[in-house]
Amino acid sequence: MIYTTSSFEETQKLGEDFAQKAINGAVLALHGNLGSGKTTFVQGFAKGLGITKNIISPTFIIVRKYNIPKSLIFNLKSFYHIDLYRIENQKDLESLGIEEIINDKSNIVAIEWPEKIEKLLPKTKIDIFFEYLKDDKRSIKIQ
Repeated sequence: MIYTTSSFEETQKLGEDFAQKAINGAVLALHGNLGSGKTTFVQGFAKGLGITKNIISPTFIIVRKYNIPKSLIFNLKSFYHIDLYRIENQKDLESLGIEEIINDKSNIVAIEWPEKIEKLLPKTKIDIFFEYLKDDKRSIKIQ
């Protein structure tokens, strides 16, 4: 499906609605240039999972973990937001346990710049492509 959003709020709402379709162990591979709406979508997605904390990009720390409220989704424990923008190669990730995070079915994981770890991603990942169109318009293609 391809969606066009016209504001920050619409991009977040799309993420929030998409979270209702989330399944155990889902890995979202978020593709797109800087400013294309990836983090905004993740903010809405986290809200849709019932997370009330402020979601900010983990660009400098690479991985942020959020607990998913048990009252909302019983089978899921954690939501991980991973940003690989600053990573040069897979060797830089070895101490972070990203492979274990991705393979734990009690997690949902959103990864910005997933092409940097393509070999570690499951075949069942959900690819989401973000494109800046103009002003606040974004094209978001979910595969």
